[in-house]
Amino acid sequence: MPLSEHEQRMLEQMERALYAEDPKFASALEGSGLRTYTRRRVYQAVAGFLVGIALLMAGMVAKQVWLSVVGFLVMLGCAVLAVTGWRKAPKPGEQPAGGPSQARRQGRQRRSVMDRIEQRWQRRRDEQGGH
Repeated sequence: MPLSEHEQRMLEQMERALYAEDPKFASALEGSGLRTYTRRRVYQAVAGFLVGIALLMAGMVAKQVWLSVVGFLVMLGCAVLAVTGWRKAPKPGEQPAGGPSQARRQGRQRRSVMDRIEQRWQRRRDEQGGH
């Protein structure tokens, strides 16, 4: 359910107050959830890659081809997960692409256009009512 204009304005005021009060804390909160999630995913993928290497080596030592193939597939899958997770991870201080702040910025731009249209409409009504 989208927020009303009044609720959006209140949220923006609270955000501005937070930035004014403690900018370091506010910037630390931005994107931290996504950053920690992707970092954890990359670490898990690296651990899985190491497990895949161990399976590959164990299959070679035990002369079990299927175990080596499984190890290789685990390594391949984990490498893909690590690379995609690393690319998607926002850098510290950077906003995630398409995140809520971008939507708020676009919302502000739309509201400012709407505000201007409303102001023009009010001026026209006032000018017509005054004649």
